[in-house]
Amino acid sequence: MTYWEQMTSARLATVDRSLPVILPLGAVEQHGPHLPLATDRILVDHFCQGIDRHLGDDVLILPTVSVGYSKHHDDFPGTLSLTHETLLRQIVQTADSALRHGMTSLLILNAHGGNEGIAQVALEQLGHSRPECKIVRTAWWQIASEALLAISTTGPGGVGHACELETSLLLAIAPHLVDESAIPPRENKSWFSWDTADMLRSGSAIIYRRFADVSSTGVFGDPQAASAEKGQQISEIVTQRLVDLVRSMTVR
Repeated sequence: MTYWEQMTSARLATVDRSLPVILPLGAVEQHGPHLPLATDRILVDHFCQGIDRHLGDDVLILPTVSVGYSKHHDDFPGTLSLTHETLLRQIVQTADSALRHGMTSLLILNAHGGNEGIAQVALEQLGHSRPECKIVRTAWWQIASEALLAISTTGPGGVGHACELETSLLLAIAPHLVDESAIPPRENKSWFSWDTADMLRSGSAIIYRRFADVSSTGVFGDPQAASAEKGQQISEIVTQRLVDLVRSMTVR
């Protein structure tokens, strides 16, 4: 068994303590007019399922943190959000509970940009408090950013939120949840010449903006360039990179 919560206590007591443990982070928030609120949770669960298929009993997957930090999406209906403080406590306390059982490797796997800052703080807190453990953090778009840039056809500003990449993934893995008739055109408003960052490209500086200031539709980028075929490519590449990362964490 791979999923922590599906194991019996007796079974968990017998597992190798060097097995990598994954803590998935998702979100429940608007994803434009065409994608479900649970997009980020669906994606992180999908990638964990892929890791499970490849590694089986050689990995343990903790329950997904389904609601993340999404206050910047509050102008759009349906968004749920924890505070920064609550999210940090949930990540650290869940991870620490697992590590307290003697596990020695943890991967924090994120699927939502709004969780990134807190995920980094959690990494630093856990790494400092448990120097005997390997604590690692990544996001699905980070683990394969160069390969995803090669797949993307929308150029700078084309990927960010409910965009070419996320829409492609949902078309591949959960097409029944995509309202293709409502896919909007490209949108993302920049305020300054240096305000150019997107999901795969860093900018020279960052300014805080509510998402309604970025986009009237709740989309950042170009979802009209999405396809199920592209989504399948993304899924396979990201899953393999994650599998390779998790395998490397077992090396002593």
